[in-house]
Amino acid sequence: MDFIFIEELRVQASVGIYPREKAAPQMVELNLTFGVPDAAAEHDDIADTIDYAVVIERIRAELAARHFNLIETLGEFVVNLLFDEFGAPWVKIRIAKIGVMKGVRRVGVFIQRGREGNTLPETAG
Repeated sequence: MDFIFIEELRVQASVGIYPREKAAPQMVELNLTFGVPDAAAEHDDIADTIDYAVVIERIRAELAARHFNLIETLGEFVVNLLFDEFGAPWVKIRIAKIGVMKGVRRVGVFIQRGREGNTLPETAG
C-alpha cells in the first residue's frame, strides 16, 4: 500500500466544551497519513489515487461548518470522511489544539484505523 501524508494542516474549527471554545473557532493542526491504491504510481494518473488538494479543501469546509464538543469526535469525523468519501483503506490522524492552555503548546489526539478489516501497516508514516 502506498501512502499520502499531509503535515501541519492548520484549520479554523469550532471544537470544545468550554464557553470560550464555543464562542469562537480556534486553530487546530492536523497531520494525516492515508493509504492510496498502488495503481496511482503504476499509471501516473490522478484518477487512480486520492487528490490531497481535494481532501484539504473538504476538511476545511467541513470543519468550518460544524461544532464538535470533543477533539476525539472531530478526529473520527475526518477518518470517516476519508473512508466514506475518498475510499482510503487506512488512515492515521493526529489533531492538536494549539495554545489552548497557558504553558502548553498543543493538546490533541492520535487515531489510526483500517477500513473493513484492513490491517494497520507497521511502517506507515
